[in-house]
Amino acid sequence: MSVNAVRLPATEATRPVASQSALGECVSRTVRRYLADLGDADCGEGLHALVIHEVEGPLLREVLAFHDGNQSRAAVALGINRATLRKKLAAHGLL
Repeated sequence: MSVNAVRLPATEATRPVASQSALGECVSRTVRRYLADLGDADCGEGLHALVIHEVEGPLLREVLAFHDGNQSRAAVALGINRATLRKKLAAHGLL
């Protein structure tokens, strides 16, 4: 699968979006840097899958820690079923 990215002029690519959250801004900055480093090379599994995989593990770990390891409360905070949370934790080696 190839990456289809539009290369924006430097001034446009670095301009912050006024309504973007701090988290969204961090993701935008990181993805721009990744795409710049990647250049025209193939992303392999696809950029979406890569970002989801890289973000999901730390998200699960932090939300679970915030709720003192309580999977039920963490699942509610994440908006997912506890069984789904357990499946995701196992997939990321967090169980």
